[in-house]
Amino acid sequence: MTRASSNSDSSATVESMEDNPDGGCHIYRNGYYRTVISVVEGILEVNIIQMMSIQMTESQAENSLVDFVVNCQGSLPTDVCTVVSDPTCQVSKSVVCDPVIVTDECLLTIRRAFEEPGTYCINITLRDDTSQALASTLISVNGGKST
Repeated sequence: MTRASSNSDSSATVESMEDNPDGGCHIYRNGYYRTVISVVEGILEVNIIQMMSIQMTESQAENSLVDFVVNCQGSLPTDVCTVVSDPTCQVSKSVVCDPVIVTDECLLTIRRAFEEPGTYCINITLRDDTSQALASTLISVNGGKST
Protein backbone atom coordinates (compact mmCIF):
# COMPACT_ATOMS: atom_id res chain seq x y z
CA MET A 1 0.00 0.00 0.00
CA THR A 2 1.43 3.41 -0.94
CA ARG A 3 -0.09 6.79 -0.19
CA ALA A 4 1.09 10.32 -1.09
CA SER A 5 -0.04 13.56 0.53
CA SER A 6 1.02 17.18 0.83
CA ASN A 7 1.79 19.07 4.05
CA SER A 8 1.74 22.80 4.73
CA ASP A 9 5.14 23.62 3.18
CA SER A 10 4.20 22.00 -0.17
CA SER A 11 6.65 19.10 0.16
CA ALA A 12 5.32 15.65 -0.63
CA THR A 13 5.20 12.98 2.02
CA VAL A 14 5.27 9.41 0.81
CA GLU A 15 4.14 6.71 3.17
CA SER A 16 4.47 3.03 2.33
CA MET A 17 3.64 -0.10 4.25
CA GLU A 18 4.77 -3.61 3.49
CA ASP A 19 4.10 -6.97 5.05
CA ASN A 20 6.83 -8.60 7.07
CA PRO A 21 7.38 -12.39 7.28
CA ASP A 22 7.40 -12.27 11.11
CA GLY A 23 3.79 -11.10 11.17
CA GLY A 24 4.33 -7.36 11.68
CA CYS A 25 4.58 -4.53 9.21
CA HIS A 26 7.04 -1.69 8.62
CA ILE A 27 6.08 1.90 7.88
CA TYR A 28 8.49 4.02 5.87
CA ARG A 29 7.97 7.79 5.79
CA ASN A 30 9.88 10.11 3.53
CA GLY A 31 9.63 13.89 3.68
CA TYR A 32 10.43 16.84 5.91
CA TYR A 33 9.82 16.78 9.65
CA ARG A 34 10.38 19.29 12.44
CA THR A 35 11.07 18.80 16.12
CA VAL A 36 12.41 20.72 19.11
CA ILE A 37 15.42 19.36 21.00
CA SER A 38 16.25 20.71 24.45
CA VAL A 39 19.79 20.24 25.72
CA VAL A 40 20.08 20.08 29.51
CA GLU A 41 23.27 20.20 31.54
CA GLY A 42 22.47 17.48 34.08
CA ILE A 43 24.48 16.48 37.14
CA LEU A 44 28.06 16.29 35.93
CA GLU A 45 30.04 15.11 38.94
CA VAL A 46 29.59 13.92 42.55
CA ASN A 47 32.30 13.92 45.22
CA ILE A 48 32.25 12.62 48.79
CA ILE A 49 34.32 15.29 50.48
CA GLN A 50 34.01 14.22 54.12
CA MET A 51 32.80 11.33 56.32
CA MET A 52 32.15 11.93 60.02
CA SER A 53 31.05 9.56 62.79
CA ILE A 54 28.27 10.93 64.97
CA GLN A 55 29.05 10.52 68.65
CA MET A 56 26.13 9.05 70.60
CA THR A 57 25.42 8.34 74.24
CA GLU A 58 25.67 4.78 75.61
CA SER A 59 21.88 4.34 75.40
CA GLN A 60 21.90 5.26 71.68
CA ALA A 61 24.85 3.02 70.75
CA GLU A 62 22.81 0.32 68.98
CA ASN A 63 23.59 1.82 65.53
CA SER A 64 26.67 3.67 64.29
CA LEU A 65 25.72 6.90 62.50
CA VAL A 66 27.92 8.39 59.77
CA ASP A 67 27.43 11.71 57.99
CA PHE A 68 28.62 11.87 54.37
CA VAL A 69 29.24 15.38 53.05
CA VAL A 70 28.76 15.40 49.28
CA ASN A 71 29.11 18.10 46.66
CA CYS A 72 28.29 18.07 42.96
CA GLN A 73 28.75 20.02 39.75
CA GLY A 74 26.08 20.81 37.16
CA SER A 75 22.36 20.91 37.81
CA LEU A 76 20.92 20.50 41.30
CA PRO A 77 19.72 17.03 42.39
CA THR A 78 16.19 16.21 43.52
CA ASP A 79 16.90 12.74 44.97
CA VAL A 80 19.77 10.97 46.70
CA CYS A 81 20.17 7.18 46.94
CA THR A 82 22.68 5.37 49.12
CA VAL A 83 23.55 1.73 48.45
CA VAL A 84 25.45 -0.04 51.23
CA SER A 85 27.22 -3.19 50.01
CA ASP A 86 29.85 -5.67 51.12
CA PRO A 87 33.52 -4.58 50.77
CA THR A 88 33.68 -5.93 47.19
CA CYS A 89 30.69 -3.75 46.18
CA GLN A 90 28.99 -6.90 44.82
CA VAL A 91 26.32 -7.81 47.41
CA SER A 92 23.90 -5.04 48.36
CA LYS A 93 22.91 -4.90 52.04
CA SER A 94 20.56 -1.89 51.93
CA VAL A 95 19.29 0.83 49.61
CA VAL A 96 17.89 4.12 50.91
CA CYS A 97 16.51 6.86 48.62
CA ASP A 98 15.32 10.24 49.81
CA PRO A 99 14.13 13.42 48.12
CA VAL A 100 16.42 16.41 48.73
CA ILE A 101 15.98 20.14 48.40
CA VAL A 102 19.14 21.91 47.27
CA THR A 103 19.03 25.67 46.80
CA ASP A 104 21.84 27.41 44.94
CA GLU A 105 24.93 25.34 45.84
CA CYS A 106 25.19 21.57 45.65
CA LEU A 107 26.41 20.64 49.12
CA LEU A 108 24.58 17.87 51.01
CA THR A 109 24.99 16.04 54.29
CA ILE A 110 23.62 12.50 54.16
CA ARG A 111 23.26 10.58 57.45
CA ARG A 112 23.23 6.79 57.35
CA ALA A 113 23.03 4.18 60.13
CA PHE A 114 25.15 1.01 60.30
CA GLU A 115 23.82 -1.80 62.48
CA GLU A 116 27.11 -3.59 63.04
CA PRO A 117 30.85 -2.99 62.76
CA GLY A 118 32.53 -3.88 59.48
CA THR A 119 33.83 -2.62 56.17
CA TYR A 120 31.25 -1.42 53.67
CA CYS A 121 31.18 -0.17 50.09
CA ILE A 122 29.05 2.98 49.84
CA ASN A 123 27.56 4.19 46.54
CA ILE A 124 25.90 7.61 46.67
CA THR A 125 23.83 8.55 43.62
CA LEU A 126 22.45 12.03 43.06
CA ARG A 127 19.75 12.36 40.42
CA ASP A 128 17.26 14.76 38.89
CA ASP A 129 14.66 14.40 36.13
CA THR A 130 17.26 14.13 33.37
CA SER A 131 20.51 12.79 34.83
CA GLN A 132 22.31 11.00 37.62
CA ALA A 133 25.87 10.82 38.93
CA LEU A 134 27.57 8.38 41.31
CA ALA A 135 30.37 8.49 43.88
CA SER A 136 31.73 5.44 45.73
CA THR A 137 33.91 4.86 48.77
CA LEU A 138 34.87 2.18 51.27
CA ILE A 139 34.18 2.82 54.95
CA SER A 140 35.18 0.88 58.04
CA VAL A 141 32.69 1.15 60.91
CA ASN A 142 34.03 0.09 64.30
CA GLY A 143 31.22 0.25 66.87
CA GLY A 144 30.51 3.98 66.82
CA LYS A 145 33.69 5.10 65.04
CA SER A 146 34.30 5.14 61.30
CA THR A 147 37.38 5.53 59.16
